[in-house]
Amino acid sequence: MEYIVFDLEWNQSPGGKESSVEGFPFEIIEIGAIRLDENLQQKDTFHQLVKPQIYRKLHYKISEVTHMELSVLRKEGLPFPEAAENFLQWCMSGEEFRFCTWGSMDLTELQRNMAFYGIEPPFPMPLLYYDVQKLYRLLSGDGKSVLSLDQAVEEMGIQEEKPFHQALDDAYYTGKIMGHMDFEKVKEFLSVDYYRLPMNREQEIYLTFPGYSKYVSRVFPGKEEAMKDKAVNDMICPLCRRMLKKKIRWFPVSSKLHYGLAVCPEHGFIKGKLRIKKKEDGNVFIVKTMKPAGEDAAEDICARRDEAKKKRTEKNKLKRQAQKRRKPGN
Repeated sequence: MEYIVFDLEWNQSPGGKESSVEGFPFEIIEIGAIRLDENLQQKDTFHQLVKPQIYRKLHYKISEVTHMELSVLRKEGLPFPEAAENFLQWCMSGEEFRFCTWGSMDLTELQRNMAFYGIEPPFPMPLLYYDVQKLYRLLSGDGKSVLSLDQAVEEMGIQEEKPFHQALDDAYYTGKIMGHMDFEKVKEFLSVDYYRLPMNREQEIYLTFPGYSKYVSRVFPGKEEAMKDKAVNDMICPLCRRMLKKKIRWFPVSSKLHYGLAVCPEHGFIKGKLRIKKKEDGNVFIVKTMKPAGEDAAEDICARRDEAKKKRTEKNKLKRQAQKRRKPGN
């Protein structure tokens, strides 16, 4: 297995979101990548500037961060379809590989730009990859704090030999972080790309990781339809795959997050989390995780349920009072 560590730089509308092309917020202007072998040693590099076709002026923030010049992009860049074809051919010229990125946005924007130009993705579905930023959090922090690439490089004591915010150099530093971390310890924690999603039940994604499981649903027209689906509602033990009896049914703590609690006869309390994610077209999909929970975690779920119920009661009370005030004669 080889690892393709890549990074993108992109431009956006100089006039802001209001003047952006619908469904195309970012236009890729640079692709940089390194190929690592199974021992995380660099084998090859790829670099290509991309000639802007949609946003023909650089947004001032992009210029400040990347120090790129539009004249250089126009002179040395290739149109995106040609640049993407060269990149994909380079990726597939070696052994079987796994994409690695710092965060999830690069993989999303690569596919979004490909879709804009009608380029069919040659990737498997589901597309599994390594989010190196997430792996770094798992190893070095609480698993939640988000660090930028340059902060992680500084924390690890990696020599800063190149500037940041240039695609090939950022790919180089991401690869260096992979080589410096205990990669074998987190190798099983693959991330799932959400740009292309299951469109039917047969395509739905079920993954098992050390200590938890993840389910990605098909696309639904709305949240109400999603929450009625049996596969979404089921609670399954991530350790023995047993269908579980719910102790606390799914309850909302926000419009995008639900929690639940079940009991496994063999493994005890199992807590569940549903994240309701919205696509650009208004449709939704569900990401469900199930994880063993101790007594403290189970009590926390109970407390969250009680607090959520209290907030709903208060909200409904205020709503009724407002309706009463609006009635004629009040």
